[in-house]
Amino acid sequence: MYTIYHNPRCSKSRQTLALLEEQVQQTKQEITIIEYLKSPLDHENIKQLLAQLNCSAIEMMRTKETEFTEQNLKGASEDELINAMANTAKLVERPIVTDGSKAIIGRPPENVLSFFKS
Repeated sequence: MYTIYHNPRCSKSRQTLALLEEQVQQTKQEITIIEYLKSPLDHENIKQLLAQLNCSAIEMMRTKETEFTEQNLKGASEDELINAMANTAKLVERPIVTDGSKAIIGRPPENVLSFFKS
């Protein structure tokens, strides 16, 4: 089973979802779609995704969003960045796809195909 943290207004997120659906259809697996702007991630969800992504919080953030600058997050600690993403869902990079053990940021959307390589 795959989970995609999705923003339907984002073209990269839509492209990633389409690629995921195409691959999953062949393997008969299921996809859970979480519109994270409507159902924001909490601190623990973010920490879990960071571990699955094997990256730092700043690598999972949209640093060009005005909220990043407005919240003065440049140089912030890991916990401060995680809290910022939990409090401002728009700061979370999109889309993120996970299979429960590892996660991938779908930028570019083709990154998701690595789940299906033998």
